[in-house]
Amino acid sequence: MLVRVPTLYVPRYPTPPLSFPGVSVAILKVAQMGHPVLRRVAEPVDPAAIRTPAFRRVCQDLLDTMDEYDGAGLAAPQVHLSVRVVVLTLDGSEGPEVWVNPVLTPLTDRTSATYEGCLSVEGMRGRVARPARIHVRFLDDEGAERAYVLQGFPAVVAQHECDHLDGVLYIDKADPRTLAFLPEFRKFGRMDEYEDAPPEDLDDEPELGDAVIEVPADLSAAEALALAEPHLLSSEEE
Repeated sequence: MLVRVPTLYVPRYPTPPLSFPGVSVAILKVAQMGHPVLRRVAEPVDPAAIRTPAFRRVCQDLLDTMDEYDGAGLAAPQVHLSVRVVVLTLDGSEGPEVWVNPVLTPLTDRTSATYEGCLSVEGMRGRVARPARIHVRFLDDEGAERAYVLQGFPAVVAQHECDHLDGVLYIDKADPRTLAFLPEFRKFGRMDEYEDAPPEDLDDEPELGDAVIEVPADLSAAEALALAEPHLLSSEEE
């Protein structure tokens, strides 16, 4: 479900300037766990750089690399670029997006626990509990400030990718009892199915439906939630 609320807002981000040398290859090498770039806090991007040819080349290479590896998202640090940029697909009908300098805010104490994998942690899966509803504000690939309220799987994808910008991998947040190598995961299934007691990060409440709701970027997280609430309720009913 995608609801777009029109907005007119001029972004002002006091971020330091960065240079983006041209990258000639379209499919970039993905850094693996253990490489220092995956543990750094990435640098913010100067909004003035967003519409330059060099930065557009970086964004296109990120998109090409994500597509090549059939990922739901990819963060710049995963391809050895320590800047605050992610590409991701929230809604298949809308296609991939570029987020620059994203800022995430949880909107609920409820969590959604899903099994995650990562191109930078090859061959593993593990269950991660994350806030089920978030607000995100970012600059798009034209430099315009935009914002979403996300719920369900889109919220998971956004949090997974944006964690990379702060040097965090999903295995840092995963329940270690659920970590499995991919061949065993495919053969035996989810490790929590073998537990005698239900996982602590799961509750009896019904899962929240998936939702991607665009809201005016000048609203606070609380104001954005109030605006999006009717659409979130309808997504749960679906």
